[in-house]
Amino acid sequence: MATKTFSRTTSRVVTTTLVTALAALGVAVPAASATERGTETSRQESFQRQVDAVQQTGTVGVLARSTGPRGVRYATAGVADAETNRKARPGDKFRIASATKTYVSTVVLQLVGEGKLSLDDTVEDLLPGVVSGNGNDGRKITVRQLLNHTSGLFNYTADFPALTGIAAYEAGRYTTWTDEQLVGIAMRHEPAFEPGATWSYSNTNYTLAGMIIKKVTGHTWQQEVTKRVVRPLGLRNTSTPTTSSGIPGSHMKGYSAFGEAAPAIDVTAINPSAAGAAGAMISTTGDMTTFYQALMRGKLLKPAQLKEMKKTVRAAELDEAWPGARYGLGLMEIPLTCGGSYYSHAGDLPGYATRTGATPDGRRVVVLEATGDGSMPGTIHAASDLIDKQLCADGADGAK
Repeated sequence: MATKTFSRTTSRVVTTTLVTALAALGVAVPAASATERGTETSRQESFQRQVDAVQQTGTVGVLARSTGPRGVRYATAGVADAETNRKARPGDKFRIASATKTYVSTVVLQLVGEGKLSLDDTVEDLLPGVVSGNGNDGRKITVRQLLNHTSGLFNYTADFPALTGIAAYEAGRYTTWTDEQLVGIAMRHEPAFEPGATWSYSNTNYTLAGMIIKKVTGHTWQQEVTKRVVRPLGLRNTSTPTTSSGIPGSHMKGYSAFGEAAPAIDVTAINPSAAGAAGAMISTTGDMTTFYQALMRGKLLKPAQLKEMKKTVRAAELDEAWPGARYGLGLMEIPLTCGGSYYSHAGDLPGYATRTGATPDGRRVVVLEATGDGSMPGTIHAASDLIDKQLCADGADGAK
């Protein structure tokens, strides 16, 4: 597929503005050296090769944004729409899937900082009778254990027919689900382990977190995320849909064959209530960059709550994709090959694979989206390699 590069370097814009101002005052300013221009060109070409490598693993389209002290770089590959062959564009929207969890956790932690709930509150305290039966006991599970996936609760998406194949997806993609129904699926199963005993990823945890937000505030998680995160940060291309199945505006279309030996189908349209607080949001690489910068720089959480978010436990289940991964409160911590670590949250939904990475000081942020069956091992590793290389560039200032 054809490849097109987009590059915008913030530092270059700032430099140009400064040069113009000084020239007006009659001050001589040296032009950027050929070496500097060559270095920037080399960095952009390297970034494009890394994006091409992700696309060549079998994705339909890829777009990526890398932000650091030297400015912003974009690179795209493939197409946003396989029917029209419209090329991917940097501002295209996409489903961020489980990356939604960081936004939801941020709201829960804001409520903790306001004294409206505690990380040590139990699910039974907040949602009486919701987690019970088949060995499930909400009296033993805390809010913290929901947010860091140590609750032991069954992952409802592991018993969700609409995700099992093409025919099942087409039959169930427009179904509206309530949070109670999603949790009910999990309650049909015994817990995987006693709360706090170990770590295992479960979307059920964040369905419950969304329900807790509503119980405490009287508003849905969508309303609270919009009020507390989206609007204050000016995330104009980010939305928190409830049941609307489409993606408004210019967007990347998703495609998946669900592992079947058949042509992939267009899976873009889906009723997002099936994912809810565990993965319903829509955004862009630019908006996600702004979010991670604000989060890492302490603009969304008080110091005590940001510290809690970054308290991680070992997440060995993630080792295949991210060796040595740890998990905090809605935030992954991944080792960097150049030393130190970065914070992140991946998101996978049929047709969409979102990958993110931010250094602890927020100076470097990388966001990548791949459409198609992006959860393939080759795609996962190529995307992880891209993020690591971008964050490690020039010593990864702030990575440690």
